[in-house]
Amino acid sequence: MLNPDLVALPRVTCSLLFPPSPRLEEVPLEVLRQRESKWLDMLNNWDKWMAKKHKKELDLSAGDPKWLDVIERDLHRQFPFHEMFVSRGGHGQQDLFRVLKAYTLYRPEEGYCQAQAPVAAVLLMHMPVEQAFWCLVQICEKYLPGYYSEKLEAIQLDGEILFSLLHRFAPMAYKHLSKQKIDPILYMTEWFMCAFSRTLPWSSVLRVWDMFFCEGVKILFRVGLVLLKHTLGSSEKLKSCQGQYETMERLRALNPKIMQEAFLVQEIIELPVTERHIEREHLIQLKKWKETRGELQCRSPPRLHGAKAISDSEPHSRKALDPSPSIILPPGQALPPKGRKNKEKKRDQGKVRPANGPIPEETRDQAFVEPGASPHHQSKDSLSSRESEDTYL
Repeated sequence: MLNPDLVALPRVTCSLLFPPSPRLEEVPLEVLRQRESKWLDMLNNWDKWMAKKHKKELDLSAGDPKWLDVIERDLHRQFPFHEMFVSRGGHGQQDLFRVLKAYTLYRPEEGYCQAQAPVAAVLLMHMPVEQAFWCLVQICEKYLPGYYSEKLEAIQLDGEILFSLLHRFAPMAYKHLSKQKIDPILYMTEWFMCAFSRTLPWSSVLRVWDMFFCEGVKILFRVGLVLLKHTLGSSEKLKSCQGQYETMERLRALNPKIMQEAFLVQEIIELPVTERHIEREHLIQLKKWKETRGELQCRSPPRLHGAKAISDSEPHSRKALDPSPSIILPPGQALPPKGRKNKEKKRDQGKVRPANGPIPEETRDQAFVEPGASPHHQSKDSLSSRESEDTYL
């Protein structure tokens, strides 16, 4: 999610301060001192260097006027009692405007959706503005693709998935909502599109977002199912929800007890809704959608379930640092197969080498490395990084 130019710093710094020993003599001392001086200057004046080397083109662009006016009108509605956003024109509202405007430039085909504002506001409470922008991009493209498109087809499809899962995990709530003909889009749109940031108490929002970033959209489904189950999931709870209006009012004013962190998180963890359930229902509901409404107009990429899935799907921009083998065998010398060590040890027991006698040639070849061997001409039979990694950990 983060700018790759920022996350590269620790690796480059480590290679500078601790260069591999075989190449240490190849770099003149003056060059090493110049590099060290440059890095110290960069670390002590990071903002200056970043502003000099990396201009933020999206931030400097004017933006499309049709989106700017809508964004401006929404700024004061996002967490108006939070110290970052309480002042009109304050730094919090300015940063929020920058993030949302930048996204309309980054994805002009999508533009701006009002549900993006509270999501971006929560991100800005926890990270600098540029990182908040890239996190918003990841949420929109990887976690919830298609949610903020013009037709809102993805959120409608997920509403049908939620309703189908409700039939399995809270059948009484499902039956009641079906009887009252309450479409899922009427109560779950704000829940999912804002990732519950406008629904739950703040401590619960933070816990839900932690799990959401780690495990993906299944967390949003679990939260929705828990809220519906404990609001409409028993005959006792349905006594005060006899009609459509009363049911909708109950869903708009949820019982604070079921939203408290300790209760809600435990219920989320125990609810056995997996990625497989969601993907299976997605295929079923997508087929029904095509039969009744035709093809989806918004062609969104497939969503990824959590941080690990996203990391695994993206090509690594840099090769991982592999430890160099600490023992190098001479050319043509192979490692003994596993299991022979104990047999050879038993076979050699009883053989005594003269105290001052010469070392046998075959033993000498195995014990020493050629003194002029270059690290660039190492044998393919060198110890693998897996076998030698204990030396470096």
